[in-house]
Amino acid sequence: MIETLISFSIATLALAISPGPDNIYVLTQSLANGTKSGIATTAGLISGCIVHTTLLAFGISAIITASEELFYAIKVFGACYLLYLAYKVYKSDEHISLAENAPKKSYAQLFKTGVIMNLVNPKVMIFFLAFFPGFLWNENGNTVLQFYILGITFMMVSFITFSSIALAAGKISSLISQWKSMGIVLKWLQIVVFVGIAIFILLP
Repeated sequence: MIETLISFSIATLALAISPGPDNIYVLTQSLANGTKSGIATTAGLISGCIVHTTLLAFGISAIITASEELFYAIKVFGACYLLYLAYKVYKSDEHISLAENAPKKSYAQLFKTGVIMNLVNPKVMIFFLAFFPGFLWNENGNTVLQFYILGITFMMVSFITFSSIALAAGKISSLISQWKSMGIVLKWLQIVVFVGIAIFILLP
């Protein structure tokens, strides 16, 4: 069991530090609003994994992905939500706040956005279905308990990794806050990230 969890943790760490929609979003939030905003976003993204772990543990994910119509509907809903977030950023003040100012969104709002972003991305569900079963250490044992142990391990490793990204980006944001044009750059970077994730979700 211990050896399996160590291998799983190493694989999770490799995935967490690889450039992807989630850690790039954490990066942009941290650059725009500072470390605490990035960590609040991280907490939301990671919390959404509890739901995916539960769905996986009780076999609901397999049922959802087996229905092409339902799965496609979830994908469209997720993409529309992300495009809506991109639109909200587009309509906001182009001189967005940087680290030394109060963020436009509260930490609770950032947490909520992170949770919803995770839940409306059906590719996270597919990832859990593909990734977790290979690390079960006793297929004849309590698989529900094993999935939850893997899920908690995945969330802990991902939270530490994403928080480190937020911390590093937050420090950089304090250095670049003196550049007036940086607010515009970060605004459009966030828009590109949201639209990019939406396209990523819709791709087969």
